[in-house]
Amino acid sequence: MNKAFVLGAGLGTRLRPLTDQLPKPLIPVFHKPLITCAFEHLLKAGVREFMVNTHHLPECYAEAFPTGEYHGAPITFRHEPVLLETAGGIANIADLVRGESFLVYNGDILTDLPLQPLMEEHAKGKNLVTLVLRSTGPAKHIAFDAASGLVTDIRGKLGTENMGTHQFTGIYAVSPEFMDRLTPGKIESVIPVWLECLKRGERIGAVVSDEGQWWDLGDRESYLDAHAALWGGVENGQLKYLADGLAPANVSFVSPKADVHHSVSLKGVNVISEGAVVGVNATLRDCILWPGAKVADLAFLNRCIVRRGMTAEGVLNGKDV
Repeated sequence: MNKAFVLGAGLGTRLRPLTDQLPKPLIPVFHKPLITCAFEHLLKAGVREFMVNTHHLPECYAEAFPTGEYHGAPITFRHEPVLLETAGGIANIADLVRGESFLVYNGDILTDLPLQPLMEEHAKGKNLVTLVLRSTGPAKHIAFDAASGLVTDIRGKLGTENMGTHQFTGIYAVSPEFMDRLTPGKIESVIPVWLECLKRGERIGAVVSDEGQWWDLGDRESYLDAHAALWGGVENGQLKYLADGLAPANVSFVSPKADVHHSVSLKGVNVISEGAVVGVNATLRDCILWPGAKVADLAFLNRCIVRRGMTAEGVLNGKDV
């Protein structure tokens, strides 16, 4: 598949106030916008063209990708003045996919699960949609029958009394025929559309992929935890995509363009971005400083996130500044 639709229009309410400044797919992960990790994952799978829907703070995407491309792959941004949700967003790019199958990828996940099994299963041409599932996770809402390779229910909505066996990863392949099940301009989630397809006996298939790592960075705790867990994926100042490994007890990923005073104490896993300033005798434990963030002299920060242009001072525990 040559094209991928990366969902970038969400409001990111669970990550506020971080998403008051950036759309969730643009929050930095080891100094890089989260969405670029999706782009790199997809490029390695053979995708050569991206589509991204926008709604909240759309100007931030233009700032992040001023040339309208990423590593040579063009990005088409499709703005939604009214948030259309997932199904509406897919219907809104029908003219861009032009009758081709394509991938859909949630913009707030971080993963290196293999995409080839998904594309191979979908290429058989039997499914309207093919989902990537995991057999473990906190939200096992998809009922999947391994023998047939089909989804049979979602959250028990079809009366099967099966509330779910697998976690949906937010990655799936879409056949061009599925576009006929959508209503252009209609605000709707993709889940009710899939349920209607299942009621009509149409095929919503799936593959199970428990390989690699998968993170939903939908809240601050998962955002902080991912940085600690993925430290083994950083080499020579770059985030490898991805690698297993836990951080040692005290490590720091400090941009050479950050200003960190020599008296600063860094404990746990800290990520300090370009242009950040950390003052005299400050202490950081498991913190993330965005570009241009500041930490005052003598401050003590524990599991804090400091945004661009903001200053953290005093004693702060588990705060977003």
